[in-house]
Amino acid sequence: MAGKSPFDTDIVRDLAKLLAETDLSEIEVEKGDLRIYVARQLTASVAVAAPVAVAPPVLAAVEAPVAAPVGVHPGAVRSPMVGTAYRKPSPDAKAFVEIGQMVKAGDKVLLIEAMKTFNEIVAPRTGTISQILVDDGQPVEFGEPLFVIE
Repeated sequence: MAGKSPFDTDIVRDLAKLLAETDLSEIEVEKGDLRIYVARQLTASVAVAAPVAVAPPVLAAVEAPVAAPVGVHPGAVRSPMVGTAYRKPSPDAKAFVEIGQMVKAGDKVLLIEAMKTFNEIVAPRTGTISQILVDDGQPVEFGEPLFVIE
């Protein structure tokens, strides 16, 4: 039975043409034991708006010194991931750290649960916890300040 195809290839061409004309992505026909499935790959194009130029803000003279926002504080410890922050190892345990507590580089200060995995967040440097910026069970974003160590 070599040389004779079990179906007419013109049927496949006709089905492909039908896909193009009707804007379908796939089509399947069946007759008896013969089943033909034809699909085409669609590509989506994404339009991105061009950035809009914004005038720089006008700065006013300030007489009194202004404290740096926490996000730019040099002692801010930022979240390395998106997840849920936990200040305690379990609901009935005490918090890993409190304001005023001295920590050493490598001390555990927080847990962040991400994808059902608890990730230990450790102090990147030795110092004193001057601010705690997250509550127990609070969702956090990547780069969000968690603590300030001074």
